[in-house]
Amino acid sequence: MSKFGTMVMGPAGAGKSTFCAALITHLNLNRRSSFYVNLDPAAESFEHQPDLDIKDLISLHDAMEEVGLGPNGGLIYCFEFLMENLDWLTESLDGLTEDYLIIFDMPGQIELYTHIPILPTLMRFLSQPGSLDVRMAAVYLLEATFVVDRAKFFAGTLSAMSAMLMLEVPHINVLSKMDLVKGQVKKKDMKKFLTPDTALMDDDPVEHERRLRAGEEDADDEFKRPDDKDQVMKGTSFRKLNRAVAGLIENFSMVNYLKLDVTNEDSVAAILSYIDDCIQFHEAQDPKEPKDEDFEEGDEE
Repeated sequence: MSKFGTMVMGPAGAGKSTFCAALITHLNLNRRSSFYVNLDPAAESFEHQPDLDIKDLISLHDAMEEVGLGPNGGLIYCFEFLMENLDWLTESLDGLTEDYLIIFDMPGQIELYTHIPILPTLMRFLSQPGSLDVRMAAVYLLEATFVVDRAKFFAGTLSAMSAMLMLEVPHINVLSKMDLVKGQVKKKDMKKFLTPDTALMDDDPVEHERRLRAGEEDADDEFKRPDDKDQVMKGTSFRKLNRAVAGLIENFSMVNYLKLDVTNEDSVAAILSYIDDCIQFHEAQDPKEPKDEDFEEGDEE
């Protein structure tokens, strides 16, 4: 019997835990069961108490103190420890039925999703037939405020694409915190961000403002960083690099974004519907006989 799950990922501050909380609330309101797994060993407070918390196995504080590592190294150590103790996950998840949506709340360290092979191994373990057999979908959150800085947006999109290639499972990319950019981006411009377009680099307001501050009259003029007078960059080179990154993303045609505003119930429901489609949740549900109380007296013939 298959189980169903989603792994919520993204850089620090993208709103992962907030989205998990909104998703659990929405599921509860719609009489659906959820099982909340916190895999962030540094997380302290939650709107919904996790049903399973990695800190019960190992915490970041313990890893840093006992092994003498920094925050990033300690986080990697925690996940390596988790991979050596996967029976801890199995014991808690094995008894869940197909009615549950298992929600994995992940840390914000970007290296976990870009080049370290721990998460792909964990994902394969979760979805392995004959074992836990969880139909998994990855949800990658990128903060919508990134759209204000085009170079930053494409850098974030590149990390999202890297996660897609690493994990090799159905993948949904989401622009979170849409409520923070209302009125800042026109609807026609936002469409270019939802399907990343290199044309965005032609009218980058941040780059334009930077050039004005630097007094650049010509695109080939040099400018110096205010924090380091000895470092000199070429305006043209900087733009060419950003355009190359944008072109790479556009040519792969892999990354598309959904909009998320956790303050809007319909927005959360829309993301959930995409998750359900990816994991084929509704197709696995058995039809249920309606209860007598579902009918009103006037409905009977």
